[in-house]
Amino acid sequence: MVNSERLVELKAFDETKRGVKGLVDDGITIVPSIFIRPLSPSLASLPPPKPNISFSIPVINLNGIEEGSNLRKEIIERIRDASKKWGFFQVVNHGIAISVLEEMLTRIRGFFEQDDE
Repeated sequence: MVNSERLVELKAFDETKRGVKGLVDDGITIVPSIFIRPLSPSLASLPPPKPNISFSIPVINLNGIEEGSNLRKEIIERIRDASKKWGFFQVVNHGIAISVLEEMLTRIRGFFEQDDE
């Protein structure tokens, strides 16, 4: 896409004031071309990624965190390690009821779906 065409499309998109959420609400199934940037020459020369690379998000089990100090220290170390290496992790056995989590998600959606004012 030529830069001038991209600018026209970007301006038109911006003027809708709906943002990416508006695209999602419309049910788009492909990424619009204005969000796709061509590969830079340095990236184009890189070999393709290895398809067999797999990873798993760290899972921290909080079961027993309130029991002994050794187990607590071990869990805290796992949290520290996952935070440093990954920046995020999944927590299981946290003791928060599913109904509380669902209510939280409902309220978060409600907050972000408010009218622009």
